[in-house]
Amino acid sequence: MLALLPASERRAFWASLSDEEAAALEYDWLFWARANQLPPSGAWVTWLVQAGRGFGKTRIGAEWVRTEVEAGRRGRLALVGETAADARDVMVEGESGLLAISPPWNRPKYEPSKRRLTWPNGAIATTYSADDPEQFRGPQFDGAWADEVGKWHSARSKEEGGLTRAESAWSNLMMGLRLGQDPRCVATSTPRPTPLVKALVKDSTTVITRGTTYDNLRNLSPSFRQVIARYEGTRLGRQELRGELLEDVEGALWTFGLIDAARWRPERKLPDFRRVVVAVDPAGGSGERNDETGIGVAGSGMCSCKGEKPELHYFVLQDASGRYSPDGWARRAVRLYQERHADRMVAEANYGGEMVEATVRAVREPGGAEVGKRVSYRSVHATRGKRLRAEPIAALYEQGLVHHVGLFPELEDQQCQWTPDADYSPDRLDWLVWALTELSGTDLGVQYAPSIW
Repeated sequence: MLALLPASERRAFWASLSDEEAAALEYDWLFWARANQLPPSGAWVTWLVQAGRGFGKTRIGAEWVRTEVEAGRRGRLALVGETAADARDVMVEGESGLLAISPPWNRPKYEPSKRRLTWPNGAIATTYSADDPEQFRGPQFDGAWADEVGKWHSARSKEEGGLTRAESAWSNLMMGLRLGQDPRCVATSTPRPTPLVKALVKDSTTVITRGTTYDNLRNLSPSFRQVIARYEGTRLGRQELRGELLEDVEGALWTFGLIDAARWRPERKLPDFRRVVVAVDPAGGSGERNDETGIGVAGSGMCSCKGEKPELHYFVLQDASGRYSPDGWARRAVRLYQERHADRMVAEANYGGEMVEATVRAVREPGGAEVGKRVSYRSVHATRGKRLRAEPIAALYEQGLVHHVGLFPELEDQQCQWTPDADYSPDRLDWLVWALTELSGTDLGVQYAPSIW
């Protein structure tokens, strides 16, 4: 493999090529691809590429389309993204998209207004959004590339006959895959345990290629290793980096599918918040053997997220949990209170009593201002088991009323792994339950101390 040769030998190799040879080799996917990036042999209908982020899934999909078109095996293709913007920005115009990987002498003409790419040999590919399953009614294809199928909308809908929107989009796409003698589809995705992905894995006509982020590490930015370090060792890291399809934990009140279905999309504007709460679950100490102090921020606001009349929804905004000294966690919580313009701080005081509030009140700014005394603070005491307190919050998730604004791997791991019969108390989950209890007015198993201003 050329990349494994010493730098001097690589330079000598390129210097030995003519301009024409170098240009041809630059666009020779068979030369550059790793073995697990090439299509499987044999008869298959769907090639599912399940791999971690940065593996090269987009490049695989784009190169498959390009290879099939240039070989004359495909003439009418569907390019399906999670949204219309994803199909355009990633599959067509992205750094590994079709325009970037096509050689200048055989680059397709792109007409954004028609959502169409046309190659010199007459082959046509049209972009579609998985958010609009009805788009697939009518068109016919002999090939398709479906990108990030694990991210397709996985909430069930009455309009779709009880199917998720993702399942409806996929079934409509497959019904349109009826041209030629050998229609095929490539599906690329980070594995997520959604109904659609689970169904594809079980389908006898699906061939699966698996891979990890680490397979392509030499081609990724060195700074990306710092991002990887944050996720290593977590359940989410196993999914997003190692490409594992993780099944839900039996008995857990949350699942990744449940959280993902309502995750707030970056392109959507957040509503004006009615309330913002900082919640704290103090640990008994800051040593490595102690639990972390759970600290986080959540807000509530009115929105029409489900296409109906506006109703109150809840937004998980930040997870700042970690191992802190008492003064350290108090300072972090007060700073979040100020930065997020919170109207209340709630803290569990079962094991710290008045000392927890006193620690918050003692926080001062470097100039001496007693900022801790200006916090609207409320102590909470758990009088019933965690299950009683957690179940109403899990019910809010099931109703699609709670949205995670971003990824919170450690928090989401705890949510999806903790079961009511567990003999441990997850710190990050604790702050989440306290915050959403305060915002939603759910008070089962909670005793509130008087608020002090």
